[in-house]
Amino acid sequence: MTIGIDIRVLARGTRTGIEEYTLNLLSRLLSLDKDIKFKLFYNAFNKVELNYDWVNLPNVEIKKFNYPNRFVFDPLAKFLRLPKIDKMLGGVDVFFAPHFLLSPVSKDCRRIITFHDLSFEYFPEFFPWRKRYWHAFLNPRRRALEAEKIIAVSGSTKNDLVDLYNLPEQKIKVIYSGVGEEFEKLKINPPAGGEKFHPAGGHPKGEKIKEKYNLPKRFILYFGTIEPRKNLVGLIRAYEIFREKYKIDDFKLVIAGSRGWLDKEIISADNNSEYHRDIIFTGFVAPGDKVYLYNLTSLFIYPSFFEGFGFPPLEAMACGVPTITSNTSCFPEVIGEAALMVDPYNFEEIAWAMNEVFSDEALKKDLIERGFKQAKKFSWDRCARETLEFLIS
Repeated sequence: MTIGIDIRVLARGTRTGIEEYTLNLLSRLLSLDKDIKFKLFYNAFNKVELNYDWVNLPNVEIKKFNYPNRFVFDPLAKFLRLPKIDKMLGGVDVFFAPHFLLSPVSKDCRRIITFHDLSFEYFPEFFPWRKRYWHAFLNPRRRALEAEKIIAVSGSTKNDLVDLYNLPEQKIKVIYSGVGEEFEKLKINPPAGGEKFHPAGGHPKGEKIKEKYNLPKRFILYFGTIEPRKNLVGLIRAYEIFREKYKIDDFKLVIAGSRGWLDKEIISADNNSEYHRDIIFTGFVAPGDKVYLYNLTSLFIYPSFFEGFGFPPLEAMACGVPTITSNTSCFPEVIGEAALMVDPYNFEEIAWAMNEVFSDEALKKDLIERGFKQAKKFSWDRCARETLEFLIS
C-alpha cells in the first residue's frame, strides 16, 4: 500500500499547533509499518530543509516541488482541479492532509483530512482580512465534503463539523493528539542547606533560560501565539485585578510566544497597564526551551476563547504546573477536572482562580496530581497507531 501525505505546512519552519501535530505524528507514523510506502508532498517556492530522522527511512520518499502555492498551485487546484497530487507523487492509494489545504486528487484515490478547529467560523473577527479571505478561498466546508474520511482532534471539533457543515458522524473519527515525552517535571536536587528553591532554580539550563528570556524569580505563565483568540487582553486585565484585589505582588506575568496577527490591542493593553513593568513578553521561544519555561513557572494560565485541542495546558500539566483554562470549546473534554476552569469573559473570575491556586496549598497539590494523570492520557504513539489504522481501513 502507498500513502501520500501533504507536508506543505512544514515549509515555513514555524511551530504552531498544526506544525506540532504534523511533526509529532510523522515521527511515529512513518515507522509503524515498513511494508507501507509513504510519499510526502513538499511543495513551496521557498521552504526550509527537513532535518528529521524520518526523512531517511527506507519506506519514505519526499517529492519536492517549487511551485508557489498561493500564486500558482492553489489557483490551479481551486478552479481547474489540477494538478492531481497523487499523480505528481507517482501514484498513491490514499492521500492524507493534516490540514485542509487545496489538494485535488484522482477519483480512485481516497482523501483523508484532519480538522483541528473551526475557530475561523465562530470568531472571524479574530482574524485579519487576509486570513478571512484565505479561509473563504480554501473553502474548508467543501474540503470536508469532498474528503472520504475526516480526523477530528477532539469530540468538540467533531461536533462542530457535524453541526456547521452537516457532515455525517460516521465519516469523522476522533483521534486525540498527544503530549510530547519531553514535557516532564525536571528532576533537580535541592541546593545544599535545604533552603527553599524554585523547581528549576539552580539547574544550569534553567538558569540560562531565565537569562535568555529575562524571566523573573516568580511568575505566572501564558504560552502560545500572541493573537486575539487567546484572550490576552482579558488575561492582562485579570492580572491587574489579581494584583489590586488580592494584594499579591511577588508574581509577575510572563506572556511567551511569537506575535501573531491583530496584536496591537494586546500590546496597547500592556503599555497602558499600571503593572506594565511586571508584564514580560518573551517573543519566540525555541521548542527545546519550552519544558524549562514550564518548569520555571508557578502557575500556567490559558484563557483562550476557543481551541480544537489545546497543547500548552497539557504540556504544562505534564511538567507539574497547576493550570487554569477556559471552560469553553474542547477544554472540558481534554482537560477534564485537572485544571481550574473559568469563564474567559469574566476577568474577576480569572483573577479569583489565580488567587485560589496561590492561597490554597491543598488545591495546588491536587491540581498538580490531577494534571500529571490527565496529561498521561494523551500519547503521540497512540495517535499515530490510530491514525494509521484509519488511513488503511
